[in-house]
Amino acid sequence: MKYLGLIIILAFSANIYAVEKEIESLYKANNINGSILIESADGKLKYQYNVNKKESFIPASTFKIPNTLIILEEGLIKDLSEVIPWDGVEREYAPWNKDQTLKTAFQYSCVWCYQRYAKIVGDTKYHEYLRSFDYGNQLTGSEITRFWLDGELRVSVKDQIGFLRKLYEDNLPIQEQHIKTLKDIMLSESSNKIKIWSKTGWSGKDGWYVGYLVVNEQTWFFANHIEINQSSDLALRKKLTMDAFKALKIVQ
Repeated sequence: MKYLGLIIILAFSANIYAVEKEIESLYKANNINGSILIESADGKLKYQYNVNKKESFIPASTFKIPNTLIILEEGLIKDLSEVIPWDGVEREYAPWNKDQTLKTAFQYSCVWCYQRYAKIVGDTKYHEYLRSFDYGNQLTGSEITRFWLDGELRVSVKDQIGFLRKLYEDNLPIQEQHIKTLKDIMLSESSNKIKIWSKTGWSGKDGWYVGYLVVNEQTWFFANHIEINQSSDLALRKKLTMDAFKALKIVQ
């Protein structure tokens, strides 16, 4: 009986290895240096490519996930209908050049919106939240409005999924109503087949696509970090993630 168990384990391990090699081929075919981690909600299944436990990166706009919780918990925005007035400064990205709500600020990755609130939250409060969330290396640095963009904050793909698990399970020191609001904002795709809660990020060479999806009544967490060398690489943050899920036969 023990030999049968060993055979099953070896066969399962061989299958995981084969699938992970297929995921590797996706990155190589697109000339992309990156790493991805995919985990089932129950923690029993984990697939990864090129994940280095010692390697961490600027979170860029994926930090808008915890940052949104912080803004809500601090009472800086009361509800999703509240307007964030545009400061009148013309920026390169046209969707930023108008009034926003918390939902549009999240969806458009509106940097100036979150920077405005970062000044109010301040360094002391940010450190308190980063510690309570156990988020990345928990460092802010000297510029409170840029620490997640080009400052000292760093997260790994494993850190991203660790935080997403806490969010999914409502296991954060944040009021339940604010976690629900964030989840409403994060829902990026919804159909009768699949639902995806996600956020992209980009700063310099760091490109991200993180979140979780529900398909066939199963929940899967994902964190994909890729090195951005040209603007066309940005589309690969999501594409490579979804191609990996297809290689795993989790989505069609």
